Amino acid sequence: MGLLEGKKGLILGVANNKSIAWSIARELHKEGAELAFSYAGERLEERVRILAGSIGAGLLIPCDVTRDEDIDSLFGKIREEWGALDILVHSIAFANKDELKGAFVDTTRQGFALAMDVSAYSLIAMARGAYPLMESNGGKIITMTYLGGRKVIPNYNVMGVAKAGLEASVKYLAADLGPKGINVNAVSAGPIKTLAAMGISGFKEILGHIQDRSPLKRNITAEEVAKTALYLLSDLSSGVTGETIYVDAGYNIIGM
Repeated sequence: MGLLEGKKGLILGVANNKSIAWSIARELHKEGAELAFSYAGERLEERVRILAGSIGAGLLIPCDVTRDEDIDSLFGKIREEWGALDILVHSIAFANKDELKGAFVDTTRQGFALAMDVSAYSLIAMARGAYPLMESNGGKIITMTYLGGRKVIPNYNVMGVAKAGLEASVKYLAADLGPKGINVNAVSAGPIKTLAAMGISGFKEILGHIQDRSPLKRNITAEEVAKTALYLLSDLSSGVTGETIYVDAGYNIIGM
């Protein structure tokens, strides 16, 4: 029997087969979880539908996380189809490409608001929709973050501030939802060649730097992130909440 046999999970943020969210979905599926996927817009629907179908997942729900009515509809559909939810994987982040280069001081008001809304506030909104479906049996919520939320990374700019807000939100949500039997954690992954990451100016140089300076002298894989996610979403991590766990070949421990 798999670690997640009988569990039902919602995955947010699959863009293609290179997405961290997709690697997590495959790992959860292998351990017996039944999965649903959300997608933002028609452009992504076909990609997500093909991937979901490859693991036998038939529940796909459109959701723009900047629209409360979409979020309400998403969880209404989950309640209608399943009645309950055990797992929520939040792997969503966005900033305008122009905000991810140059000086942080030039961040626009609109760019700041958009990055915070999609990358940080959406976790709060999703947790608010998910927890009533988790209260009866407890639940697990994870989100994806990055070292740029704690330390300055070139060209990460407003996304770093958004990730800092996201990590603080994890702690506050963990405190709020803990009495309801719900664990909330974050995984801080090292750089991986995903569609979103390639939009960061100088990303290839970042990969080379990690490979040279990290204790393991290499970059990490999406599969390694997925295995840590599996731990956090299973009963193996029943006593862990409010934490940010690094999967970055140890790079975060290095000072000089």
